[in-house]
Amino acid sequence: MKQSVVTRYRVMAYLTGVLLILLTIACIAKYVLNVANADDFVVPIGMAHGWLYVVYLVFAFDMASKAKMPLGRMAWILLAGTVPTAVFFVERRVTRELAPLFAPAEPKAEQAAGV
Repeated sequence: MKQSVVTRYRVMAYLTGVLLILLTIACIAKYVLNVANADDFVVPIGMAHGWLYVVYLVFAFDMASKAKMPLGRMAWILLAGTVPTAVFFVERRVTRELAPLFAPAEPKAEQAAGV
């Protein structure tokens, strides 16, 4: 598995997580605090989160299938984008667990010199 697979998953996890937190704050402002014009923020943030969550699902599924994760674990990773702040904890744990798969490659100059 390439490092780029995990990198794009991490980027989408952070984007999805931040937008979900902003959406949660906007919904609280609209429905609980009755802030005027809060709907102006809920709709675009909700749409952005929805579309980016779909991209997150694709990248997370790709990463989990390439890492050959069990189905239950894959489901938790996919659902993490729906629980505010959960995606940050799941992303950190997955990144740490997949880190040993990416051993640093030796430079070609060292290989040629026989080091």
